[in-house]
Amino acid sequence: MSKLTPFKILCAIGLLAVFSSTISKNPALPLLITQLGGDQMQVGFIAGISAFTGIIFSLPAGYLSDKIGRHRMLLLSGFVFATAPFGYLFAAEAWQIGVVRFYHGLATAIFGPVAMAYVADLYGGSRGEKMGWFATATLLGRFSAPALGGLILAVSASDGTLGFTSLYIVCGIAGLGAFLAMFLLPLRPEGQGAQQVIKDKVNFRQGVVELFSDTAIMITCAVEAAILFAYGIFETFLPLRGLTVGLTPWEIGICISAQIFTIAVSKPVLGRFSDGHQRPVQIVCGTVLAAGCMLLLAFSFTFLTLLFSSVLLGLALSIVTSASAAHIADLSKAESHGSAMGMLGSIMDIGHTTGPLIGGILAVSFSLSVSFLSGTLILLLSACCFIYFQFKNE
Repeated sequence: MSKLTPFKILCAIGLLAVFSSTISKNPALPLLITQLGGDQMQVGFIAGISAFTGIIFSLPAGYLSDKIGRHRMLLLSGFVFATAPFGYLFAAEAWQIGVVRFYHGLATAIFGPVAMAYVADLYGGSRGEKMGWFATATLLGRFSAPALGGLILAVSASDGTLGFTSLYIVCGIAGLGAFLAMFLLPLRPEGQGAQQVIKDKVNFRQGVVELFSDTAIMITCAVEAAILFAYGIFETFLPLRGLTVGLTPWEIGICISAQIFTIAVSKPVLGRFSDGHQRPVQIVCGTVLAAGCMLLLAFSFTFLTLLFSSVLLGLALSIVTSASAAHIADLSKAESHGSAMGMLGSIMDIGHTTGPLIGGILAVSFSLSVSFLSGTLILLLSACCFIYFQFKNE
């Protein structure tokens, strides 16, 4: 029997945590808000609250993990994962769901950067591969949650509840499982101790300034933001493109599932590849490939071309993201892995949030093709900037 290592425990926690987070919103959240009297504008606003939470709190969470230790911050996120799901059951109005979403968003805002920093602490030469495996574990949770959530709503639906009680109980059980599993992680010696946090208020500002002034880290974060900008456009508007060209919901689901499967399978392999090769070259190649995929999506009007574009975009995402986080960990000091991962998380959330927003404006003003082309433009610009600063630093 293989040994239960801290990394395997962390992967299991990631699967449960992301499953719990995802099943709370897909497909239940819009349905619950609508049942409580919310309109489409409220649905969009409330759905975006958790991303906003990530933008605001990812960097402070990563910084605190550098100071008081990863384990304490993971436990804090686990407590939120374990308690937030039950808040949905007591919400009587749409705005109350917004409050719960903000609280629930704290869990992922803390967990994401701290868990990645934990992996970066554990591994040096193989951190690309290990980050890839961790990402695959979280993708399994993200992939399985919507299907199971829809099944729970369908099977346990009843007048007045639509099965939400059953769904959020399952959500809470998964969150509680993640929280309890965190106690199995060993205490690690990183951090300067809780008493140092108050003394380091100035150092937090200095740390942020240092991160922002590190061109290599910031341009890598910008590439990640560009990738998430394009992906946000893809996941938001691919279903609409599919419907306009006559695809069935089942065919659209195949395109999305095929992409997620591609990412889950390829990330560990490409992460391992990045450990033995130059990560910057891999980042540039993946970004250019992603730009080509968005260009192809702009002119895809059949099931096969949309499927091919989706799978290829998934591969491009894996090429970039399997190297970028590890590259940032390589560039940052060991004592600031958390802050660096928090910075990455915040900037990624900005890209992921603005992509659908700008893409929607362009789709309404012009067409869906123009929306996809905006992703191509942003990706090419980010690749050019990355290459320029890479040569400049050398």
